[in-house]
Amino acid sequence: MGALRRGVCAVTLLSTIAVTAVPVALAQAAKKVPSYYGPQPATEDIDLGIYAQIRTEGLSHSHVMEYISGLSDGIGPRLTGSPNMKKANEWTRDRLTDAGLVNAHLEDWGEFGMGWSQVNSWARMITPDTEPIWIQAAPWSPATKGTVSADAVLIELNSEADLAKYKGKLAGKIVLLGAPHTIVDLTDPLFHRYTEEELKEMEGPETPRAGGVNIATLLAERNRATALRTAALKMMTEEGVAAILSPSRDGGKGGGTGIIFDDNGANLIRGAQTRANAVMVPNAVTTVEMYGRLYRLLKASVPVKMEVNIDVAFSGDHEHGFNTVAEIPGTDPKLKEQVVMVGGHLDSWISGTGATDNGAGSVVAMEAVRILKAIGVKPKRTIRIALWSGEEQGLFGSRGYVKQHFGEVTVLPGAPMGPTGQPVANGPLKTTKEWETLDAYYNLDNGTGRVRGVYTQGNFAIGPIFAQWIAPLKDLGVTTITHRNTGGTDHLSYDALGLPGFQYIQDPMDYETRTHHSNMDTMERIHAADLQQAAVVEAIFLYNTSEREAMMPRKPYPHPELNKEHDAPLKNLFPTAVPAPDAGKPGAPQQ
Repeated sequence: MGALRRGVCAVTLLSTIAVTAVPVALAQAAKKVPSYYGPQPATEDIDLGIYAQIRTEGLSHSHVMEYISGLSDGIGPRLTGSPNMKKANEWTRDRLTDAGLVNAHLEDWGEFGMGWSQVNSWARMITPDTEPIWIQAAPWSPATKGTVSADAVLIELNSEADLAKYKGKLAGKIVLLGAPHTIVDLTDPLFHRYTEEELKEMEGPETPRAGGVNIATLLAERNRATALRTAALKMMTEEGVAAILSPSRDGGKGGGTGIIFDDNGANLIRGAQTRANAVMVPNAVTTVEMYGRLYRLLKASVPVKMEVNIDVAFSGDHEHGFNTVAEIPGTDPKLKEQVVMVGGHLDSWISGTGATDNGAGSVVAMEAVRILKAIGVKPKRTIRIALWSGEEQGLFGSRGYVKQHFGEVTVLPGAPMGPTGQPVANGPLKTTKEWETLDAYYNLDNGTGRVRGVYTQGNFAIGPIFAQWIAPLKDLGVTTITHRNTGGTDHLSYDALGLPGFQYIQDPMDYETRTHHSNMDTMERIHAADLQQAAVVEAIFLYNTSEREAMMPRKPYPHPELNKEHDAPLKNLFPTAVPAPDAGKPGAPQQ
């Protein structure tokens, strides 16, 4: 009987183990780590045959210059919400369809503001001498009532007290607002390609700026200047100023001479595209040299009379913004629902034709997917191109797309204001099902320069992967992987959600010195060989990503809601410190 009981007990125990093992196994399977958080293969499976096909198609049979001419010459400047932006959305949708992509369509990301375009703008000095004055209307400026002829008056603002000096003296006047920047001697070329030494330096840690940047001080000064300009604009509007002229800002390395930079800095108020923030006084920007003569005459108390004609057209107060989206469908039953994305912003400012910013990045993305279709690639994962609008006003297009498809970082009540004047997202991350399927996003938005490598945005696990991918591309000048961050463009919309979003390292050329947001941003600044090279590199990155068994590694899941806790000062550092009388009260500093 004892042996029998032990046998029965053993069977019972085995049965119990068998029964309990099933849900344990299921639970472990349910907790399986996604491949983007798991280990990655040490060696990448690289198809050099595909590399060769992509290079042949992209370098010997390129259509990228046709794309950029059709976009920048054929359509021209593409301010978000404008008729030209609508043309560009439809043109890119149709060209991607022509290239063989499917599901080419426009996606509405929401209301943007007023539709606006410049028709014609000119000015001239009448007395004490005659001189044509080269101007560009500031975006969303109203029109003058035909040609207005009036005396010019100079307004220089350093404090609220300065406003009183001009009160009651501005009706019907043409106002010159502020002093021009100092012109520096150009001792170095405005055009530059990265040297091998510079690229090597980028592979290491970034050198901290001496003294750092006090964000609180920076914001306080920016808010003070904004409040002063807003008060001045209110006064000028109430007094009935005929027009306002501002000097153009400078370019990098002092390259702003003879050039008009007409962008956010030219607007007299943030968010001028909305009817609620609309500037009611016609306003324009002129070159620093032409502005300088007028400024010096008025400073010397010489009467100046001018004529100004700002001719613009509005096309609605509640225009929506759209992104152009199209796909090469995935073919692998297990992987086709996962998506590899490429893009750039399609919108531009108005004084040039938006060739380098960012017509170049947009057409390189178009050419990259055209190359893949032309050589007959049938990717395992779906490859999707998205061309954004609203980037120049705050990444509106990519942020709207990411919010609709992948999720968002919430903003909690009382969130601090960031450097852009917008509240900092400090709440928990909310994701959609699609968040799990986005493999990587690749972006190009630094002008016409050739690709020299990639910023990983601090994604250390992806560095060895990219290094293997670019090894066969060294003869094209692609050599550098840097773990540094780079900002100011649409990959940030992905990176904020913990998704792999990347911007390429590009030769700087004369982008920051001459073409960025200026009237010099035209086809003449485009380098055909560089765009061809960039399209080849981008096509190879798309193909490699689409074919990997594992998804691209991600940085740790973001928890911005914990930043306040992590950044809180340490307590009890000084055991003999005496607590302040109000310690413990709400808002009191921590000891």
